[in-house]
Order: sequence, then structure tokens, then C-alpha cells
Amino acid sequence: MTADRSEQPVHWHCLAILAAVARLDGDARQGLSAAAAAARLEQSGPNVLHEAIRRHPLVMLASQFTDFMILVLIAAAVIAGAIGEPQDTIAIVVIVFLNGSIGFVQEYRAERAMAALKQMAAPLANVIRDGTAQQIPASRLVPGDIVQLEAGNIVPADLRLTELASLKVDESALTGESLAVEKRLAPLQEADLALGDRVNLAYKGTVVTYGRARGLVVATGMQTELGKVAALLSAESGKTPLQKRLARFGQSLALAVLAICAIIFIAGWLRGEPPLVMLLTAISLAVAAIPEALPAVVTISLALGAARMVKQNALVRRLPAVETLGSVTTICSDKTGTLTQNRMQVDCVQAAGEIRPTLQGMENSPWWELGLAMALCNDAVVDAAGTLSGDPTETALLEAAQAAGFGQVALRETRPRLAELPFDSERARMSTLHRDGEAVLMLVKGAPERVLALCVDRLGAAGTTAIDRTVLQDEAERLAAQGLRVLAFALRRLPRVPDALDAATLESALTFVGLAGLIDPPRPEAAESVAACKAAGIIPVMITGDHPATARAIAQRLGIIEDGGKVLAGSKLARLSLAEFEREVESVRVYARINPEQKIKIVRALQDKGEFVAMTGDGVNDAPALKMADIGVAMGRGGTDVAREAAHMTLLDDNFATIVHAVREGRRIFDNIRKFVKYTMTSNSGEIWTIFLAPFLGLPISLLPIHILWINLVTDGLPGLALAGEPAERNVMRRPPRPPQESIFAHGMWQHILWVGLLMGGVSLLTQAWAIHSGSAHWQSMVFTVLTLSQLGHVLAIRSERESLFALGVWSNRMLIGALLLTFVLQMAVLYVPWLNPVFRTAPLGLGELAACLALSSVVFIGVEIEKVLVRRGWLYAGR
Repeated sequence: MTADRSEQPVHWHCLAILAAVARLDGDARQGLSAAAAAARLEQSGPNVLHEAIRRHPLVMLASQFTDFMILVLIAAAVIAGAIGEPQDTIAIVVIVFLNGSIGFVQEYRAERAMAALKQMAAPLANVIRDGTAQQIPASRLVPGDIVQLEAGNIVPADLRLTELASLKVDESALTGESLAVEKRLAPLQEADLALGDRVNLAYKGTVVTYGRARGLVVATGMQTELGKVAALLSAESGKTPLQKRLARFGQSLALAVLAICAIIFIAGWLRGEPPLVMLLTAISLAVAAIPEALPAVVTISLALGAARMVKQNALVRRLPAVETLGSVTTICSDKTGTLTQNRMQVDCVQAAGEIRPTLQGMENSPWWELGLAMALCNDAVVDAAGTLSGDPTETALLEAAQAAGFGQVALRETRPRLAELPFDSERARMSTLHRDGEAVLMLVKGAPERVLALCVDRLGAAGTTAIDRTVLQDEAERLAAQGLRVLAFALRRLPRVPDALDAATLESALTFVGLAGLIDPPRPEAAESVAACKAAGIIPVMITGDHPATARAIAQRLGIIEDGGKVLAGSKLARLSLAEFEREVESVRVYARINPEQKIKIVRALQDKGEFVAMTGDGVNDAPALKMADIGVAMGRGGTDVAREAAHMTLLDDNFATIVHAVREGRRIFDNIRKFVKYTMTSNSGEIWTIFLAPFLGLPISLLPIHILWINLVTDGLPGLALAGEPAERNVMRRPPRPPQESIFAHGMWQHILWVGLLMGGVSLLTQAWAIHSGSAHWQSMVFTVLTLSQLGHVLAIRSERESLFALGVWSNRMLIGALLLTFVLQMAVLYVPWLNPVFRTAPLGLGELAACLALSSVVFIGVEIEKVLVRRGWLYAGR
């Protein structure tokens, strides 16, 4: 049985209850039988949101070996094995397998983590079957089931309500409506009503906030409104800037290397060199030029970055998104809970013509009466542990009163509540009557315009005085213009509790006491984070469903806009075409009264203007905007599964500062990947020049393939990987965002690779020529050692693009120092452990020879330190 037997969609909100039950062959009293439910489950499938088809682990593993650079390495391994160099083949295969294993483990763990997260979110449902109430997994619900709801439940499927008692449902996750919706049973007339107006339906994923109900399941799984949004999100996102850069880099490099190797092989063969020797030389060059550790370094850098970000309350769903954060130019953030604390707080109080930031203790009139009214004309309660519960506005008032010494428990003992006139929207106020000695004290709280209209005088330090309603109303409006929610307080003394509690009679001839202004205050760290964004060249934009005055007040406090800054309301945005909006979008920093659908328009306009956008959101309707954004950021505390699935990153603490920390981490990671590319390509460049130039200088081939593979394994592998843990540059958040299309070789990198590679090759060839000229039989071992140690000096020098190693502190990256020491020990073992000499074709060096190698290999370190002096003075690579 499905929710719809015809090809046309059923408008369930237009059907009467009995008609809806009959359409699904259900029973509103007894529910379905167990047998009928089982049959329908077979037909309709489980009540879950379908995930993208997961790849088999073997497919995941195989996909790690499809990169173009990896394929070239595999080809080199096959050729090396075919010409009788099995140790070269083994070394290449080990490297390739290690790279693939790391990538596979990360991808597999990410898949498993998302599955576990989704399983944790699966709720239970209270259902009527065979006439009895049962609790079953929500995934086993079927169309025609009767579900019971009560306050606190998550609605487990789309329901046509059949019975209810004061039911209110929070549908903000689906519709964006911030207030809970009061539900009704009567059928509706219009078929095309918006979801939020279909008040006789309850939707999967929404939350019951008040009352209880029963409902008929009319849709499950992907047929629900929640499922329809999820279906829009199933397509795979495009590649990130890093993935695109590395793909282009890998292909271009591999093709260039193959072309150079072919040229060298053909040229040598035409010169009469033995073909086998030239083939070995060409293979050596190919292995030297391709940075086989690059995929592993990128994966490890991103994984380490993701692990660091979890500690800072940012959970990354897709590893490449860690680096993408470094390109963000605009952060569009929700206000409530992200920039603010998501709890109301008294910002100021006014009485006797004076405004104070808060009550200052149990003082004389009228401050004493104001504190009394804030504590007693209040339905919030304090439990034994001191925890406040109730309406957010009332808990804020009570919190402020109690902080000033107006303890609610003690006050209610001396002034018990005798009667009350509850709040209603027409009166916009509430009143409570309390025993006060032999008399009765009535306290009134409500909207300033409604309360002031009933006041005949005001309370001052010396008693009651004449009231000027216009002045007080202007004061209330001035506070409201600052973004505060303003409440007025008044009192009246009665001889006794009237027999009839008539609001029109009782709420008259009041004495005005004072005003209280409330606001959801900014997070303490938010202003600092906004300033950090601006210093980093990132534009912070605030988006809220609140009133423009409130949005402006918070934005000014945070420094997002200055006085007179532009605030665009959702009603005006709706009237603008995309082209018209794009003419304004770069000047707007605050959006108010925005619904989730309009976020898509904001993202598209910013992207069309060349911005790289991070967008926050928590509801189902936010999901398309999150997916469209370059970085979608979901809320971890109040967000929905669909929003988290669409997003690249989840904030576990819903805090704007966490986004800024994540941007800093993204920039650090990309810097470290750049450093590795600079390091490995310079090292490989040095190896190429050493091998390529030797024959033209009348020197024998400097290095054997096993030497090249060893250098790449120990220098690229250990120190190169340790660069992933390098701390952030000091100016990382004081420079503009990196353009997404910027080359990875920008800011002087290709020049560095060229000249330092030539220097490294030149020093190696100088060592070779000197050793041969001096009659040393160990010249090849010396070249091997100088090239290896030169690369270790190089990695120390490039830890920062500007700062000297000695300014950074040699020990500030202990992992790198450990890797360098281990590499040095391994290189010495290759030279001095007898059984390794025949494997690596090496010979032990004398003390003088080793000292010469150490001295010559320091030239590269000194050269790069001189380069950084020129960079700091602005003479080289300006703009970095």
C-alpha cells in the first residue's frame, strides 16, 4: 500500500479525516494489523532517507590507484622489473601501495562515520497496531499506520492529523518558520497551499513542542516532504580547487617528464650510448621527477587538519573541504546561536528617568518594585538545582532579578500568587495578583504601548508623580530601535482579590514602574572573530529572520556594519531580480527577515560576482543553499540530518568563531601543501639537473636508479610528510584570501624550484668532479650523500616562506626534526652498514670525505635563507 494509488498527487490537507483513512484502507481506532503492516513495508520500503549508493571497499581501494602520476610510477616499476632491477620495482610498488592504503583508510572511515551518525539519529515511533499502543523503530512505519505524538517527539513520518489536544509543532527545520505552528483538524480548501499553511498535517523531522495528537501516516521515506528535499541533494558535488589544481599539476608534470625522458633516451642512443644505460637513465629521471609522495602528503595533511578541527568543534565531512576553506572570501552566517548566544538576556532597565545596564540590588523605589515585578509577574520557574525553565523572555527577566537579589522562591513565600490574568495576543500583557500584607499587589507586564495607555501616574524615588506617556513611549521606541525587545512594568494596589477577574476593570488606573530591554546578546568571542575575518580579507555577512532593527543592532555591536550601514529586508530582496540584486549584493552586509529559500539567491549572486562563499544553515530548506555554497556549514546542535548531509562541515558548537578557526586551519594546510610541493619539486629538480647535465660535462652518470628511489623515499617520505604538521605562518590571517584559480606555483614558487634545483644539482656535480679529480673511488657515494643532505637542509629552510629558521625556532616542529634525524641516521646506515653497501651500491666514506659532504650540502640551506632576507625586504616575490 502506498500513500497514493493514482498518478496524480493526493492533497491530503484537503481531505476530511474519514476520507483520508479510507483512501489508505486504514482504521483510525485500531490501526493496522501486524500482517497488513508487514505487507505494506515490503511494498513501500523502509521509512528512511536513502543515501547515495555506497561503494564497495574493493572499489574504494582500486580507485586510489587511478591517479595519472600513480599510473606512470606503476609503469616505471614494470619497466624496471623487466630490465632486471627488481629492487627498484619493489621500492616503487611499496611507495604506491602505502599511498593507496592511506587514501583508502581515510575514505572508508569517512563513509563509516556518516553511517553511524545517521543510525544514531533514527528515532522511535509510538504506533497503534492491532488496537494496542506499541513503540517501534520509525523506519518500520508504513502508510496507513496510526501514530501517537506528544510534546518532545520528533514526527516520524508525514501525517494527516486525526485527533489533537492543543498541538503545536516546530516546523522551522522544514519551512524556516521560527514560531511553532498551532495545528487543526478541519480540511482545507486550497490545494496549492504552502507547507507551513497546511495546518492539519505534521511533517517528518519536525518537533512537537506542546500538546498531543494522533495522525494517519500518509507518506514515508523519500515520499515525505523531507525526503523530497533530500532527493535534490543526491548529486555529487564538483571537485574542490585543490583537487583541480593537483589533477592539472600531476598530468602536466607526468607528460613533461615522459617527453624529457624520451628526448634524453633518443639523443643518447643517437650519440652511440648503450641503449640499456640510456634506458636506465631515462627511468631514473622519470622516478626522480614525479613526486610520488604528493598524494600521501595531501591526504595526511587534510586528515591531520580535519582531526585538529574536530578539537575546535568543526567536523569535516569531505577532506578536501579542509583546504577549500582557505579560499573563502565571504562568510554568510546565521545570527541566532552562531553570532549570538541563542538565549535572551536583559540588556538594560529604565526607571525614574534613568537607564542602567542591569538591576543593581534591592534598592529603594522604583528599582525595588521593578525587580519585584520582573521576578513575580513571571511564569518561569527555578528548580532545586537553580536551573531556570520557561519562556526565554521570562527566564531572562527572572535571571536578571535573581542576580540582583530578588529570589523568586523567597518572594513567593512572602507574596504568594493569588490570581492571574494570563497573557493573550489581543491584550499583549499579563497580570498577577499577590498577597502583600493585608492588601493585594497587582503586577502588570506587557508591550509598552499597551501598558502605558493604562497608566495614570509613575513611580519615582519619592512616590508617585505625574506621567508623561509621550516621553516614556519615545524612550521605549528608542530602545526598540537599538534592537531590544522592550517590556513595560506597572502595578496597582487593591484591597482584596475581586470576585470576578475582569481584565478591562482590573488593568486600569495603573502606576508605571519601568522598562526592561532584552536581546539575544552576541557571543563574547564573536566580535573578535569578525575583526579577524576583516583582517584576513574575508567579508562577514549576517543573515537572520529577525526584525531589521534587531539585525542592525547586533551587526553594529559585532563590527559587521558601521552606523548607517545597509540592511536589506527579505521583502525587498523578493522584489529584486537576480540581475538587480547582483548590482547591490557586494554592498550588503546584513540581511533581515530572510527565509531559507532566499539564501540560494544570496549565494548565487555572490558567486556570480566572483566571491567564494561559506554559508551556514540548519534546516531542511537550507540544504540547497548549503550544497550550492563553496563551503556549506551545518549546525551540529540544532541542525537536521539533511542539512548536515548537504554541508561540507558541521559546527559542533554552532559558533561563528569556529568557522574562523576553520578558515585559519584551511590556510595553514594549503600553505603546508605548497611547502611540500616546493620541497619535493625542488629536490626532484636537483636530481634531474644532476643526472641530465653530467654527460654534457664529461662526467659519468651520477646516480643509479636505486639511489634516486632511496632519496625520494627517505627525503620526500619522512621530512616531506612532517611538513604537514608545520604551524601556521604568523601572517596567515593578515593576508587576503587565495583566489580559487590561482596557480599552486604562484608567489615565486616556480622561480625557487628552478634556481634552488640548479644550485642543488650544481653542488652535486661539483662534488662529483672534485672527487673524481682527487682520485676518490667513492665519488658516487659522495654525490649520493651530498644530494640527500642538501635536501634535508632545504626542508629546514622552507618551513616558512618569509621567516628565518632561527626566528621560527629550530624545535617548533619537533616531528620534522625527528624525521630529519632519522633520515640522517638511515643515510649513514646505507654508507656504513656493510650488508647494505652491495644493495645500494655504496662504499664507506672517510672522515675527510664525510666532512666535505656536510660542508657542501649546507650551501643550499644558506642560499635559501638569503632568498628569504630578500623576500622580507620586498626585493623578491612581492605580495607574499
